[in-house]
Amino acid sequence: MCGICGEIRFDGQDVDAARIAAMTASMHTRGPDDGGQVLHGAHGFGHRRLRVMDMGTASQQPMVDPALGLGIVFNGAVYNYPELRRELAERGYRFFSEGDTEVVLKAYHAWGADCVERFHGMFAFAIWDSSTGFTFLARDRLGIKPLYLSVDERRLRFASSLPALVQAGDVDRSLDPVAVNHYMSFHSVVPPPRTILSGVRKLPPASTMTVARDGQISETRYWQLDYPGAASEERSFDEWRESLLEQLRTAVKRRQLAAVDVGVLLSGGVDSSLLVALMAENGVDRLHTYSVGFESIGDEPGDEFRYSDRIAQEFGTRHQQIRISSEELLRELPAAIGAMSEPMVSHDCIGFFLLSREVSKTCTAVQSGQGADEVFAGYHWYPPLVDAEDPLSAYEKAFFDRDHAEFLSVVGDSFRVGDAAGDFVREHFSRDGAEDPVDKALRLDTTVMLVDDPVKRVDNMTMAWGLEARVPFLDHELVEFAAKIPSRHKLGPQHEGKHVLKEAARAVLPAEVIDRPKGYFPVPALKYLRGSVLEHVRDALNSSRSRERGLLNRRYVDRLLDEPEAHITPLRGSKLWQLGLLELWLQHNGI
Repeated sequence: MCGICGEIRFDGQDVDAARIAAMTASMHTRGPDDGGQVLHGAHGFGHRRLRVMDMGTASQQPMVDPALGLGIVFNGAVYNYPELRRELAERGYRFFSEGDTEVVLKAYHAWGADCVERFHGMFAFAIWDSSTGFTFLARDRLGIKPLYLSVDERRLRFASSLPALVQAGDVDRSLDPVAVNHYMSFHSVVPPPRTILSGVRKLPPASTMTVARDGQISETRYWQLDYPGAASEERSFDEWRESLLEQLRTAVKRRQLAAVDVGVLLSGGVDSSLLVALMAENGVDRLHTYSVGFESIGDEPGDEFRYSDRIAQEFGTRHQQIRISSEELLRELPAAIGAMSEPMVSHDCIGFFLLSREVSKTCTAVQSGQGADEVFAGYHWYPPLVDAEDPLSAYEKAFFDRDHAEFLSVVGDSFRVGDAAGDFVREHFSRDGAEDPVDKALRLDTTVMLVDDPVKRVDNMTMAWGLEARVPFLDHELVEFAAKIPSRHKLGPQHEGKHVLKEAARAVLPAEVIDRPKGYFPVPALKYLRGSVLEHVRDALNSSRSRERGLLNRRYVDRLLDEPEAHITPLRGSKLWQLGLLELWLQHNGI
């Protein structure tokens, strides 16, 4: 796991070494083990390295293969690289390192742009050809690894984080009104290629980009997720359940490949408990597991330790409970905001940030259960779609933070645009490849919302501490398999969600963990802004910088500040925190 960046000039100028250095340095936490740069004329590339797959110096990056005339900066993990290496060796390729980076480089030489279709894993990379001047960029199918872009008529820059591009300077930092509409409406999700800044875009998942010497750019989507619906009804529920468990076994086993121990972030829920069970089944002895807990609030518990302890005991893991006080959590909030590539309102961010800090002291790579709710219909907004006369409206009512009329009352005159978020969801629902209303929502959530909320959150917060997070539930073959399972098997007879996953889990997990209530522990001071956090948000929103920006309608802001606990979104988040977090993020990044 690493941080990558680069610049390609189209105007005949050489790249600026200082800008490459600034981008590379800003991503130090993504790769604390080593770093490097390669500069040659109109091309420059930087890299920060976290050693996970190969501990040797031969896998240093940027990696250049003079014999092939190619170089690469790579972020991610390709889990089937040993098989690809053997195949490439049979074709005559010779290797000087032991990791996956060189395999990706030689796979591109052997198969060209189609090489990405052979990779199992998470990745974002850039490969340059010194003879043609072409640069090839790619991102994995489900966007687990980020890739941000800044393009104008003179040059293209890319980086693993948005702030890295800002650090390089010479970027349009004005706010994108359409992205603001998405942020305020679509639960803070800004779908690619947009970001909140007009001058920064992101390469969509499952996409490649070729950049020519003269600045000509072509982009290709190489994978899409389809839901066959009725075509999958021939198999029985038992067949789906049994096959699912085998798919999970494969996905988990793939992500055990590393030159370091791989632990598990164990919440005590079904998803993370399954990872522990299947890794133990695979022969991992004395597995490292980690659970985080917060202070209890009233009668509401702040942790799920009784469930995570049960799993740790069942499978004999080396388990660590990490307890975080409200005082520490709030004290470290600015640092967590600083770790965000884009503004993210989820309460989980600060929890993941502090959990990652503690885990990174004893572990370099972990498996995590993100994605199961989106892939297997675990959220509460899926069941109402089954019988809804207007599934699209039902989805928007459950998921959107505010309707378009309210959005227009939030922002200043220059940011009032049409219903971009609503139009985006309507267009996505209308696409071919998913006919069932629940499948339409699952496809949207799996390929868009998941990428730019939970997955981005985990990447940002773990990488802030040099920790690699692997997500088996986003194995693309598992996701494709899950898309074929009829939605009624996912929802279950009582519409409890993740039904087929839970039934598959019964073969390896105690029933008390499977049948427990779904847990989620919001940070009360972020759900109902109080105390020092409320004052912090109030100061940010009332600051001269906020007022001069003209983004927010002051009457709307004052209404929220007058009743900070009264304005809650359908997903039980604070509308005031959403505005405050955006302003705090902008100020942290000097925007």
